[in-house]
Amino acid sequence: MIQAVDAELPLTLASAVAGDDVAFARIVARYQEELFAIAVIICRDRALAEEAVQSTWAIAWRKLGSIRSPERLRPWLVSVMANEARQQLRKRRRRMSIEFVADTLPAPGGPDPATGVAGLDLRAALERLGPDDRALLAMRYVAGFDSTELSAIVGLTPAGVRTRLKRLLGRLRRELD
Repeated sequence: MIQAVDAELPLTLASAVAGDDVAFARIVARYQEELFAIAVIICRDRALAEEAVQSTWAIAWRKLGSIRSPERLRPWLVSVMANEARQQLRKRRRRMSIEFVADTLPAPGGPDPATGVAGLDLRAALERLGPDDRALLAMRYVAGFDSTELSAIVGLTPAGVRTRLKRLLGRLRRELD
């Protein structure tokens, strides 16, 4: 699911690098939803994900000039956001020694709990993975990066990325069986 670079992106990127707030807002609008979806998978917390994405945009505003070509913008943004999401998780761990999670009871007459069991099992299995593993899965299956693109982001060879993904998927399958 590699997104094609639209014809306007090079001009928009150049304008944003030159300090055009409107051009930067167009970039934010284009990638905000995707970055947030990946951040939620990594952080497992919407508030932390929002902080990670917000930090990403602050970094992007300062360092947008380091992007050499428009087709590198999306992978760079996802990489920065994944790093920020992991950083938010580290900060939270330092601040909180114990976290209590209270589950709320569903409203009477609501959906049958049995219908969501598979989704709950998958969610629980994903939560047992580390942030780096969740980030890799999100970048592959949510953002749609292939192993070559991921290799540049995570610092592995494409074969190493494929091997790591295969092991992660195998682990998830074993846990879900």
